[in-house]
Amino acid sequence: MLTSLISTLGIFAAGVSAHGAVTSYIIDGKTYPGYQGFSPANSKNVIQRQWPNYNPITSCSAAQLRCNGGTSATESAAVQPGGKVSAVWQQWTHAQGPVLVWMYKCPGAFSSCDGSGSGWFKIDEGGFKGDGKTVFLDSENPSGWDIAKLVGGNKQWTSTIPQGLAPGNYLIRHELIALHQANAPQFYPECAQLVVGGSGSAQPDSSYKAAIPGYCRDSDSNIKVPINTRTIPQTYVVPGPPVWKGASAKKARDFSA
Repeated sequence: MLTSLISTLGIFAAGVSAHGAVTSYIIDGKTYPGYQGFSPANSKNVIQRQWPNYNPITSCSAAQLRCNGGTSATESAAVQPGGKVSAVWQQWTHAQGPVLVWMYKCPGAFSSCDGSGSGWFKIDEGGFKGDGKTVFLDSENPSGWDIAKLVGGNKQWTSTIPQGLAPGNYLIRHELIALHQANAPQFYPECAQLVVGGSGSAQPDSSYKAAIPGYCRDSDSNIKVPINTRTIPQTYVVPGPPVWKGASAKKARDFSA
């Protein structure tokens, strides 16, 4: 009986961990642990906003899409414009879909910062680079998706804080959208708290900003993707507004979800 129970629990744990979440951060060379959703008592004091579970979000309109349901964290990490932020996934298994990294400037303290409104802007993204002839949207080995770099254990995605970014309290949001199941996207977002220093004054204008939820629709062609149909164009546009590159960025194309 005990052996059977242990085996069942092992299978359950493997199934759960087949999803994924950011489990730690490396910010300008310093490592910060992430939130442990299955042992919250071990991760009370972290920079990552606490989330309820590993389960995927399946709708663009879900309230949990903003920070996977996370609303607070007790700590924050200092970073300078031009600094490096790496998010680490202890495990990730899906080789198809985009990577998006967003930021949001809090109007004041983190305790009152909920990420509402059209203040989110992308600082990084990864999409599809397959040729559509030998590497298709649904190809796994090799995959044409940047997200495939995260498959395996303890892989990381590194982004640069935009040069000239105005100082203040910010949320940084890492989002993976798994597209391995046709027409059934799975969203995996997490947020952490950053204090940006320096003396910059740059902020993206509205052409780079969006609300979350609100930046996509379930019917969008880059959200509802019949990924196994190789007769469709083998190209992909990452959802949301363009990536903001910092103080030198020009006005982007108009964006609407």
